Amino acid sequence: MIKALIVDDSAVVRRGVRTLLELDGCIEVVGEAGDGEEGLQLARETEPDIVLLDVRMPRRDGLSIVADLARGSRVLMLTFSDESHVVREAMAAGATGYLVHGTFDADSLAATVRSAAAGMAALSGPALVAMMGSGTPTAPTAHERGPKWGLSMRQSEVMDLISQGRSNREIARELFLTEKTVKNHINQIFTKLDATNRGQAIAAWLGTAPQ
Repeated sequence: MIKALIVDDSAVVRRGVRTLLELDGCIEVVGEAGDGEEGLQLARETEPDIVLLDVRMPRRDGLSIVADLARGSRVLMLTFSDESHVVREAMAAGATGYLVHGTFDADSLAATVRSAAAGMAALSGPALVAMMGSGTPTAPTAHERGPKWGLSMRQSEVMDLISQGRSNREIARELFLTEKTVKNHINQIFTKLDATNRGQAIAAWLGTAPQ
């Protein structure tokens, strides 16, 4: 069972998210918190595999506790906020994924929680657009970004797929590699990008990490 903690200041949202997650037989909601301070306390007590975290809350907001939570759990931002700087700050702080309300249903939410709990990056449409920036033709391509970080052409291809939220299995299938080879590439990529998780790697790759 995947242990999940929901941190959101809206009781209605918490109840709705809990209901959606409990439809999945592999996810157990171990607690709910209404603000960041309470969320940190409950995370210490329940040791969840994943925290579903809102951005704007009283006492301490979501962005201010991402890094602390990410030391012991995966963090999946679950919020109405889709501002680019918020998405980038959350991912750079260590969030594994970022979902915007209204872009998922029960099945997709549960699947995303399972993937994020396994450490796979998960970005809903608005969040992915925010991470990618304007999407104009002048944005750096993978082959332009790769040399900057010392990545090989293959590693650049892998990193581009990671930034699209692809799992190791999907990357292996796309590039005709074994999953073990993909994992080896990812370990080398993380070292070169000075990242410890996919969120930080994506932020560095797309140039959205704090300087």
